[in-house]
Amino acid sequence: MLYSLALVFLLGMLLGKASQKLGLPPLFGMLLAGILLGPSVFDLLSPSLSAVSADLRKVALLIILARAGLNLDVGELRQVGRPAFLMCFLPATCEIVGMILLAPPLLGLSLLESALLGAVIAAVSPAVVVPKMLSLLEKGWGKNHHIPQLVMAGASADDVYVIVLFSVFSDLCATGHFSPLNLLRIPTSIVLGCLAGLLLGQILARFCQKWNLLPVRRLLLALSCAFLLSSAEDLFTGFIGFSGLLAVMAMGVSWRHASPKTSLSLSGQLSLLWSGAEILLFVLVGAQVDVSYAFKAGPMAVLLLLGVLLFRMMGVGLSLLKTPLNKKERLFCALAYTPKATVQAAISSVPLAMGLPCGELVLTVAVLAILITAPLGAFAIDRTFPRLLQSPEEN
Repeated sequence: MLYSLALVFLLGMLLGKASQKLGLPPLFGMLLAGILLGPSVFDLLSPSLSAVSADLRKVALLIILARAGLNLDVGELRQVGRPAFLMCFLPATCEIVGMILLAPPLLGLSLLESALLGAVIAAVSPAVVVPKMLSLLEKGWGKNHHIPQLVMAGASADDVYVIVLFSVFSDLCATGHFSPLNLLRIPTSIVLGCLAGLLLGQILARFCQKWNLLPVRRLLLALSCAFLLSSAEDLFTGFIGFSGLLAVMAMGVSWRHASPKTSLSLSGQLSLLWSGAEILLFVLVGAQVDVSYAFKAGPMAVLLLLGVLLFRMMGVGLSLLKTPLNKKERLFCALAYTPKATVQAAISSVPLAMGLPCGELVLTVAVLAILITAPLGAFAIDRTFPRLLQSPEEN
């Protein structure tokens, strides 16, 4: 496995830098490195690394979400108000509706199969979006209307909503039975996750202040608690849910509020750690991509993805109605809400494993969604923010 990890980091850094030199986002090169190393091309990664790939990707995602929480100001987020709440579910809902309308004529799927495909595709990728928004937040872009905070908060809660719907639709496809109680997992996941994270963040901040822990041990403590919060998801079954991802972000928010000084130091350490975790995350996501599935998709699948992205962007527009954001800022929010990667890599193979007739097609379209939206979405964010957002000097 050590040999495989060396290949992941070396090729990920090399192609990430090459992409940057070409004016593309580094994650494009990292995804390409994963595709080349993965089973669909050269198959150079050891089975032992593939076995823990999901856990390693989760660790990288937790690192960036913890850092996002430490950089979120609750007061500023409260000022955003209603749009932040709507961004958690309205764009994804519009995208699923778009899939239900477009997938039957374009791909020949039933309405229920289209809803299942929509639930797989609709999740935005916090692993792509959050680092970009953190960078803008630290540089002061879009500060006047708290745009980075708005997009970060929505992108994290969006995944909870979509994953619960995916569970509902996959059960319906497999058994034909639906329990309305399952939908209670959405509010319970959000509420319990946030409460647990907020409480733990307060405890950790006070503990670190009292015992004056070394920075390295403070980092280890924060990461350990993030892993525990993520693992707690498995303890909740039935209609009671728990979002580990939101809990980790809430922990960071609470820590920042209770102890700004230690949270600033911890955020800096996580930023350094993310430099390596980012490579690991996107190379391993790329390794999950089977290029042969992408070639099977055909032009109809590409047309479908472009169509449902328009529905998603319409959902963003609806979420931002009656807000002080101007047209340029609303366009930026819509573009920033398009990248997909981590959730699709995690759940797209589930329908195929369940033996559903639409399983291979769902996986194919999901792979195509990663290949198209992750690099293009990141590229759109990098290229448009100077033109669409208010600069730090104008704030």
